Amino acid sequence: MASAAEQLAANMNMGSFARATELHKRLLFTVLAMVVFRIGCYVPIPGINNEAFLAFFQNPDGNRGILDMFNMFSGGAVQNMAVFALNVMPYISASIIVQLMGAVYPPWEKLRKEGGESGRKQLNQYTRYLTVVLALAQAFGIATQLNGQAGLIDEPGLFFIITTTTCLTAGTMFLMWLGEQITERGVGNGISLIIFAGIVAVLPGTIARLFGLAQQGQMSPFALIFIAAMAVAVVMFIVFMERAQRRLLIQYPKRQEGNRMAGGERSFLPLKVNTAGVIPPIFASSLLMLPTTVASLTATANLPPWMDWLPLVTAQMQHGQPLFSALYAILIVFFCFFYTSITFNPEDTAENLRKYGGFLPGIRPGKRTAEYLDYVLTRLTVIGAAYITAVCLLPEIVVANFGNGLYFGGTSVLIVVSVTMDTVAQIQSQLLAHQYEGLIKKAKLRGRGKGVTAPARR
Repeated sequence: MASAAEQLAANMNMGSFARATELHKRLLFTVLAMVVFRIGCYVPIPGINNEAFLAFFQNPDGNRGILDMFNMFSGGAVQNMAVFALNVMPYISASIIVQLMGAVYPPWEKLRKEGGESGRKQLNQYTRYLTVVLALAQAFGIATQLNGQAGLIDEPGLFFIITTTTCLTAGTMFLMWLGEQITERGVGNGISLIIFAGIVAVLPGTIARLFGLAQQGQMSPFALIFIAAMAVAVVMFIVFMERAQRRLLIQYPKRQEGNRMAGGERSFLPLKVNTAGVIPPIFASSLLMLPTTVASLTATANLPPWMDWLPLVTAQMQHGQPLFSALYAILIVFFCFFYTSITFNPEDTAENLRKYGGFLPGIRPGKRTAEYLDYVLTRLTVIGAAYITAVCLLPEIVVANFGNGLYFGGTSVLIVVSVTMDTVAQIQSQLLAHQYEGLIKKAKLRGRGKGVTAPARR
């Protein structure tokens, strides 16, 4: 028999959506925030020669792998050298560092585990401070390298470096604030939605470029059909794996209440195969872009003898190269296990089950339950890490061989599909909450109606 929540979810329709005025406001705020983000992707930094920079960016002889990836996440802002060119990548890098420190640095670990809401806010504040530092460092590096490229800057000099550093840092901080506002006032997942919007914005141009390569004879029709079929298969595989879960049976003991027995209910503890979500590939991409973005701009410059190794390393860090693929896979696997350990604590879950009298059949409550949960979760994480690594690497290898410098790999597809599913789930949960509120109001009105009696006549 379906539960009450499942029955309500089955009855959701356009009528219930039309009555959810609070959801309308959240959707409208999210759309307006995305419009602001897209406008900022076309506001250029002062002092840039746009035509010269576009020619430099589209130079087929340059090392564009990392720049293409950065451009994809920023929604084309790098190609336009706009104020949002850094996007939210410094914030993601800062989040990685704070979470890593929260696992090894005792004061921050105490804030994360015992600080509650105030501890979480304090760690978020540290993340913001570190975001400013990383954004300043990356913006200064980009501004310095652009200033040294002949013909890209109208008036090179210290003033250009200062203004560019300020604009890029301010753009990142504004996007960080915008993502937080979307999470609070919109449909949630603000930072993920900003990355999602950037990827979707370049999708039509990517498809048009694919057809253009096929028309010009640079790509065979078979390769085009193969890439399209693989994209459909990857999307179906992602949807299947994101919905896959291991459900552990939880039994509650019976108890005596007066003359009858109560309790004895059964429920399930769902453990997702991919508990970490899209965080591992985003974190891995961010870490790989951090040291190689500036290096890709300086690889062809006049380098001192002690830096002769830099062009070789930069060339090996392009998509499809063995070094990049190996580092990318290692980082994805690491962040799968790391983020899963942060989001799900077997000991806390076992303790909560023990407090409420629940237990896993055949497993002793307490330590044994925690060990069993960790055993199951570890094996699920192995499957999830293998799935994410395959989805992120296999399409990129195909694109590197058939795409002629085109970048739209498995990481992009994974982010788009996962964020879409999460957003739909958020909307459905808010519709469900609205229906619950409506049922409660109707029940209260019925109760008042039954309790009203006619006034006595004198």
